[in-house]
Amino acid sequence: MKIIFMGTPDFAVYSLESLAEAQEIEILAVVTQPDRPKGRGQKLRPTAVKKKALDLKIPVLQSENINSEEFLEKLRALSADAIVVVAFGQKLSEEILNMTKYGCINLHGSLLPEYRGASPIHQAIIDGKKVTGITTMYMAEGWDTGDMIYKKEVDLKNNDTVGSLHDKLADIGADLLVKTLIDIEKGIAPREEQDDSKATYASKIDKKTGRIDWSKTSEEIYNLVRGVNPWPTAHTYYQGKLLKVWKVEIDTQVDEDVEAGTILKADVNNGIVVKSGDASIKITRLQVSGRKKMDAKKFLNGYTIDIGEKLG
Repeated sequence: MKIIFMGTPDFAVYSLESLAEAQEIEILAVVTQPDRPKGRGQKLRPTAVKKKALDLKIPVLQSENINSEEFLEKLRALSADAIVVVAFGQKLSEEILNMTKYGCINLHGSLLPEYRGASPIHQAIIDGKKVTGITTMYMAEGWDTGDMIYKKEVDLKNNDTVGSLHDKLADIGADLLVKTLIDIEKGIAPREEQDDSKATYASKIDKKTGRIDWSKTSEEIYNLVRGVNPWPTAHTYYQGKLLKVWKVEIDTQVDEDVEAGTILKADVNNGIVVKSGDASIKITRLQVSGRKKMDAKKFLNGYTIDIGEKLG
């Protein structure tokens, strides 16, 4: 099968590598987002997919608007059998969706119709899910509404973060995507309509998502810290200064007489224990703005935290 691959971040690189290795598939071109300025010097940086495509010596196409007539002409000229889309970052027009023989095939980071939208991996952890997964589907005009092809479940461990789950799903999804394309060409791939009545949505995650609300339960805070690690990272404020929170443990101490967010303990033996909505949370790894992240015990050797002060 001759395909055009569309993708942008690291998550899509796993799929690109697997598709490039598959004997049954030929990648005619890779479409990815334009280079963006990054870092202190604001130099233009290629996307993770572009770097991998160049390593694999696959032609790369980039545009701020892939639905422009000029870019559509480039896509048509490739005469692909299918377009494969993994975390690309631009909405595809109806013309692109219907441009090829087998249509546009997408890999989505959830068990559809659960968690349609931009941040399914983050949201599954924030919600404390025990099982999530990956789905391949035929793309339609609505966001993640197309007919499903294959699904694969993944158990969520209690210590999984967005980083660890991202790598698991990207790896499993890459193999599932290859199987999907091969079975489509053989005419044996299933096609299942989504039940819209069971759909849930995972809206876009931003830095505000990581702000810890100490009035939440200990379990909710624990899930949030994992669900925004490594990005955008959980955070709170101490005496007006930003404090990033990288790792926490659920603590059993209950003190009904103090407000949520109050520091109950802060010493090298006990770490930093903070009142939550129902019990308490122990901060075990953190980072002061502008400094390296460190374990709480090491942090407390150099900083003084006042018991009774509030985080917020």
